[in-house]
Amino acid sequence: MKKKNYKKIAKNVIELEIKALQKLKASLNNSFDKAVDAIVKCQSKTILCGVGKSGLIASKIAATLSSVGSPSFALSASDCSHGDLGSISKKDILILISYSGETQELKNIIQYANRNKIKLIGIVSKKNSTLYKAADIKLYIPEVKEAGLGVVPTSSTSIQLAIGDALAVASLNKKKFNKYDFSKLHPSGSLGAQLKSVEDLMITGSKIPFINENQKMKNALKIITNKNLGVLIVKNKQGKTTGIITDGQIRRISQKNKDLQSLQVKQVMTKNPISIDKSTLAAKALSIMNDKKITCLCVTNQNIKNKTIGILHIHNILENSIQ
Repeated sequence: MKKKNYKKIAKNVIELEIKALQKLKASLNNSFDKAVDAIVKCQSKTILCGVGKSGLIASKIAATLSSVGSPSFALSASDCSHGDLGSISKKDILILISYSGETQELKNIIQYANRNKIKLIGIVSKKNSTLYKAADIKLYIPEVKEAGLGVVPTSSTSIQLAIGDALAVASLNKKKFNKYDFSKLHPSGSLGAQLKSVEDLMITGSKIPFINENQKMKNALKIITNKNLGVLIVKNKQGKTTGIITDGQIRRISQKNKDLQSLQVKQVMTKNPISIDKSTLAAKALSIMNDKKITCLCVTNQNIKNKTIGILHIHNILENSIQ
């Protein structure tokens, strides 16, 4: 018996899907922009619905939209005919996904949306279909050749998924949704660790070892010992940060100056310490520490760069497995 070349089959499936995606790319028009505007301006929820494999794609698109700041969820088309239509409000946007646009289970939802003036976005391949005609915003996806007997949903679901990803990414760009925003919605796992911000990890409040620049080093030594961070943040009487002292500095200066305790803090400190905004990703903070060969950063808030609101120590970063 001749052995089948399954790798050849796999390549054929992938090639069909590539061609389908190319057709989708060429078919995009102004309706896509309208759909993005509608999603971004929505004051409530974006609800997605499909039948069969399209229903699974709807769930994935809803999850992606939610993860980038557009609250969304997927509904079962079948359950909608048995009470779940009550989940859809007039302020919502409804996205229905159907290759044919004639799926029976969606017709009740289409009627409900039209009757209640709920904005309807249709992702559909048949321009003469019920869904295409009823949709307020028509996202046409081209008819494509399926792999596997020519009927198994493969190429068609690939382009449904792709247009959903495109909607999500375009929406986050329009909303100016950034990595800091993204990190707030992904607090756990390895992804959450890499997306933690400086604000998530920094030491704040009474734990910050502050000292006035005019104090004597005798007091500074007590504070640096009690706070146990190996660093002092120096400020003036206006509360502005003027310098930093590390335990390494203290050791070096004490070897040269036996009268260290009688010196003023401002005589010992390093002026203009390196600071970082609280919204910066912790991974970037680690990179700065490595480049500057330091173990601590002063944390500031937006444009007020001369007032320390927190301290980020390298131990805070390493404890959270950030690389």
